[in-house]
Amino acid sequence: MPSIHPRRATDDDLEEVLSIITAAFAQDPLWSHALASADGGTEHHARFWRLFIEGAMPYSWVWLTEGGEATSVWIPPGGTELNEAQEEELGRLARQLLGRGAEPYFQLLESFDVAHPREDAHYYLSLLGTHPKHSGRGIGMDLLRHNLGVIDGEGLPAYLESSNPANNRRYESVGFRPTGQFSYPGGGPVVTTMWRAAALDQSRA
Repeated sequence: MPSIHPRRATDDDLEEVLSIITAAFAQDPLWSHALASADGGTEHHARFWRLFIEGAMPYSWVWLTEGGEATSVWIPPGGTELNEAQEEELGRLARQLLGRGAEPYFQLLESFDVAHPREDAHYYLSLLGTHPKHSGRGIGMDLLRHNLGVIDGEGLPAYLESSNPANNRRYESVGFRPTGQFSYPGGGPVVTTMWRAAALDQSRA
């Protein structure tokens, strides 16, 4: 069982969640590429991640470890990552900050949308990150195991996209199975889509 004691984040925790996610994904193979700017800086990354975190907050399925080491951002069944205004703001940010990378970024988002399963109600892991200061201690995976325990209690499956191949085995260790792949436009970094069956379905396997 996880040794951590995570809690559901509130609006007061948004800046802490944003700080963790921004730091955790700064060197991610996919997102460091997709969010690259002409000047090579990364300060603008937080403006993109803020929209996705704010989009998830109303569902009360953003989780934070007690020491602020790791966070997870989930979208529950029936939810959406962004509302209409947030989608419009995301488009504006991409055009303003990514330059020539804006169009590939939009194409990448379309690939995410096309790959996303629609048939069965499920929990969607939008983001999972551990602050680099605390990486290598298994805290992020402990948080994920805790979240999956709650989801198992509801008898529902879960879905994620792995943007770092190094994490695929970790996700498989908690029951996720690869279902497909797509890549950044033009043959860039690869994304692996992964599905975890509901607890009852796993027991029958």
